Amino acid sequence: MIDFAVWDSLLRQYVDQQGRVDYQAWSQQPETLRDWLGSLEPLDLKPALTDEQLALWINLYNAFTISTILERYPIASIRPVVLGIPNWFAFLRFFQRRAYRFSNQTYSLAQIENKILRDRWHDPRIHFAIVCASIGCPLLRNAAYTADLVEHQLEDDAQRFINNLDKVRYDAQTETLYCSKIFKWYRQDFLQVAGSIPDYICTYRPDLPLTAATAIAYLDYDWSLNQRISS
Repeated sequence: MIDFAVWDSLLRQYVDQQGRVDYQAWSQQPETLRDWLGSLEPLDLKPALTDEQLALWINLYNAFTISTILERYPIASIRPVVLGIPNWFAFLRFFQRRAYRFSNQTYSLAQIENKILRDRWHDPRIHFAIVCASIGCPLLRNAAYTADLVEHQLEDDAQRFINNLDKVRYDAQTETLYCSKIFKWYRQDFLQVAGSIPDYICTYRPDLPLTAATAIAYLDYDWSLNQRISS
């Protein structure tokens, strides 16, 4: 079994129930996370069961992201702005650079998300679990994913995201479904398990009068750093 105890302890210490990260405090001792990630570098995944691998890759994505933020903190956003213009090169490099070593290979966040998590598991709930450190992302879970709980955790993540009015809401007057751009960017993933985006959302919001023909408007995505300030 892969030991997530260190990662779990860090999340419980620095992430609150609202998924906000105390980067200010965490940045004072980033070596614990760095050392834990380093200890996983030579790990052989072949003996690991499917659920254990899934939990591992979700934890790695989130841990690598936080490790990068800690290296750069203080920052206001993962999409920096220079002279009022978003620095798209730096933004894309955040996801595309192969900077993360694991199991004797080097990965980018984009590789972990697209070539591993999405390609192997085909489970759209993963989009509610992996977090890129922005406010527009899903809330960061303040506990590690584990093999025995990952199915329950993913279901809980989907429930929490879709019942968050900042991410999904319905305007009865205009009969319009407003939802996160995650549903736009990864539309095909959701359509693998539902006939339409409204149908998928109805799985977790049966109270809403949605049909496949319901009009959809996508909410602006907030790339500001998801953080809380130490008291």
